Amino acid sequence: MRITSGSSGIFQANWYVVGPEHGNQCVVIDPGQHAAQPCVAAVQALGRDPAAVLATHGHIDHIAAAAYLADTWNVPLYIHGADRPFLTDPVAALTPDAAPMIHSLFPDGFHEPPDVREYQLDSGSETGVCGIGGMEFQLRHAPGHTPGCTLLLLEDGTGPVAFTGDVVFAGSIGRTDFRVGDPAAMRRSLRRQVLSLPDAARLLPGHGPATSMAIERETNPYLREEFLNGAN
Repeated sequence: MRITSGSSGIFQANWYVVGPEHGNQCVVIDPGQHAAQPCVAAVQALGRDPAAVLATHGHIDHIAAAAYLADTWNVPLYIHGADRPFLTDPVAALTPDAAPMIHSLFPDGFHEPPDVREYQLDSGSETGVCGIGGMEFQLRHAPGHTPGCTLLLLEDGTGPVAFTGDVVFAGSIGRTDFRVGDPAAMRRSLRRQVLSLPDAARLLPGHGPATSMAIERETNPYLREEFLNGAN
């Protein structure tokens, strides 16, 4: 698997360009503020054709450039249906006092690209599969930070890679104090969708450095029973 990454914008959110080891396609994951130019450069350096833009969730620091890139490349944008409204109304995913900052940073407003596709998940397990760009992403719905947070998993030949968005970071987890946040849902997601990942899984989060499931299982205080049971 070929993965190029970087961080951009005032929120220093991570974006990823991902392609199979062999083939002529790739996808872009979570292109946020000021990510359009570096993502285009990364795709060109990889020598691939972009097949889609994928969003782990709908917060503006992760999707600010998503519509622009989908428009530019004429490719679909994938997102969980619960977070789709945030493509055009990012303030709804934050707190009301964020409106002046968002309008100042993005005076041109927001729009959906012509081709938006919602992740298809099994209603019982809240998992699914998305085949795109010569790859097969395993999907895990993990609400709490936003209602549509979705983990994107790939097998790269040496073990699984999980694009975790803002569900879990190195040593921490995503905030749940936004108006769409849900602490109880986050605990359930951590228990069901994160802790069930194998120790060998490499975690590529929406902010900060990469980590592994083995490290987080051992050291992340938010993956301990005390937190998961609601004691803290």
